[in-house]
Amino acid sequence: MRIYIAGATSVLGVRLVPLLVAEGHMVAGPTCSPRKAGLLRRFGAKPVVCDIFDRDALTQALAGCGPEMVFHQLTDLPDEAADLARFSDRNDRMRGEGTRNLLYAAATARADRVIAQSIARNCPASTAERSPQLTSARCCMPGAW
Repeated sequence: MRIYIAGATSVLGVRLVPLLVAEGHMVAGPTCSPRKAGLLRRFGAKPVVCDIFDRDALTQALAGCGPEMVFHQLTDLPDEAADLARFSDRNDRMRGEGTRNLLYAAATARADRVIAQSIARNCPASTAERSPQLTSARCCMPGAW
């Protein structure tokens, strides 16, 4: 199966990519970093250089891979838990705008399915006020397909 993993170099992605490649799947994943492109190559995946926030470039890159399945593993989290608050706006943008762009690109590329990571936590009411993009991404995902 042809699989595109958005977030292929994330904490979960670097574990998922080698497993899927070992099972015989053709895996591609986006990156903006030459170092991470090398990591994906070492795992046996095809690195795709693009920016998740550039919807047109992402759509073109994803369509060029012809994925049957898209895994959504996008986050922008820090390596240190102490930095979580400082990264919250960046992560909200990734989860909101990044998710919308990825779903648009996957639909345009006619991927058969999308599998998305999710979290369950007690979010304060201020989350929706702070990040309407995050709220709208959560609301639009079920009906996107």
